[in-house]
Amino acid sequence: MFCDEALDSVEAIAAGETTAEGRVADHLATCPNCAAALVAARQLERVLQRRGAPAPPPQFTARTLARVRRARWRSDQFVDVGFNAAIVVLVVAVFGGVWMLLNRTGLVAVSSDAVDLLGTGLVSLVRRVAPSLPLYAGAAALLASALAVWWWAERDVTL
Repeated sequence: MFCDEALDSVEAIAAGETTAEGRVADHLATCPNCAAALVAARQLERVLQRRGAPAPPPQFTARTLARVRRARWRSDQFVDVGFNAAIVVLVVAVFGGVWMLLNRTGLVAVSSDAVDLLGTGLVSLVRRVAPSLPLYAGAAALLASALAVWWWAERDVTL
């Protein structure tokens, strides 16, 4: 066994987390440098145990959590900006592709006739539906009031 392998476990042995067993114990028994490192680590551990942990300053937890939240918010903002930029690029690409498709196929010349036809169809639809709008509005109001009464009756009233 080499010294660097034994020195990797010296701190854990000094802290009492593990025990020196097998090859590590043999190496510590035969190598004066590693044994001295273990003795020094145990002395340091005793000094640290005797010395109490300092009390945290006032508002330590609140300030730390605020910093964590602020850092997380900043990283979320970067993700949001990247996502929004990707969506804008995608929308521009789709509109550009549709525009190129319409120009290549000659549908732009037909589009004005299509808009006129759609407009007259929409006007005709509005004229046919307009007399029924008060009935639809009354039905929607009745449905909304029934849902409101149902919600009011089913709400959880804890007193």
